[in-house]
Amino acid sequence: MKKPPPPKTRTTPTAVAPAQCLCGKVHLEIGLPARWAWHDHSRASRQAHGAAYATYVGSWKSRFRITKGAAAITRFEDKAARTARSFCKHCGTPLTYERGHSPQMVNIPRALFETRTGREPLYHIAIEQQPEWAYTGAPLRPLKGFPGVVWEGPGKRKRAAARSLML
Repeated sequence: MKKPPPPKTRTTPTAVAPAQCLCGKVHLEIGLPARWAWHDHSRASRQAHGAAYATYVGSWKSRFRITKGAAAITRFEDKAARTARSFCKHCGTPLTYERGHSPQMVNIPRALFETRTGREPLYHIAIEQQPEWAYTGAPLRPLKGFPGVVWEGPGKRKRAAARSLML
């Protein structure tokens, strides 16, 4: 008769990257290095974050912990897309993004980490869904009279859009 295998235990990694929501009621951490990092241009992530795109850091669930404020987390599940997103109940900060096709992973917005995560976001997901108004790296220059504000200059987007219609 064979002995059953020993139970799997979650060990706390020695090096971690802490993260937290805007109001500080929820704290998370992942073991370093993160599994991967990417920019998500999908409509769903754009709407969940209220931004042109979201940058995520992926971690194995076994290397992810909620260290404070689990009761302050609320969850939205999209059954059709097989995804789940968690948010802070108090400030609305997006906290996690889980996908049905990779149940062993959890994805955390990169902006929640103040320190390095061990991965650079080199990948772009759903780039074809990028909105036409998103900044794409055009040269910027200071806006006179407004310290700290830079801009692309007048009419660049209109000219670029007109050129693309001609092609």
